[in-house]
Amino acid sequence: MIIVTKTDPHDPQATALLHQSHALMQSLFPPEDNFYLEIADLVAPHIHFFTARTGDTICGTGALAIKDGYGEVKSMFVAEDARGKGVASALLRQIEDTAREQGLAVIKLETGNVLHAAHRLYARHGFTPCGVFGAYTNAASSIFMEKRL
Repeated sequence: MIIVTKTDPHDPQATALLHQSHALMQSLFPPEDNFYLEIADLVAPHIHFFTARTGDTICGTGALAIKDGYGEVKSMFVAEDARGKGVASALLRQIEDTAREQGLAVIKLETGNVLHAAHRLYARHGFTPCGVFGAYTNAASSIFMEKRL
């Protein structure tokens, strides 16, 4: 069973997964196209950070950043051995539920152009392509998506 809870990103297991995520992004994209949040940023009051657990093991992370008029999905990452088991979907459902509780009408995200499994996940959950938003620039390695709630 996958349990998703609000978690402090400084939890050692969460921190380890976030470091894995950051290392992957750094290996795939140039520094100027890495838009992940540092662990210290994930404790800001406008960020809701979640982890997914199976048993006592954190196997995924995800966050909702409350922005002006929308929410942004951030820090989505699933441990390699937990992929394909519904962890990302469970996290995304919690993020969407939290966005609705916050009264948001839309959630948006930026993801890498080579992260095809992520594109499929977001499409399955009703996200569609959109234009650049917020402080992002139109980076060649970025895909932007949104979902109306």
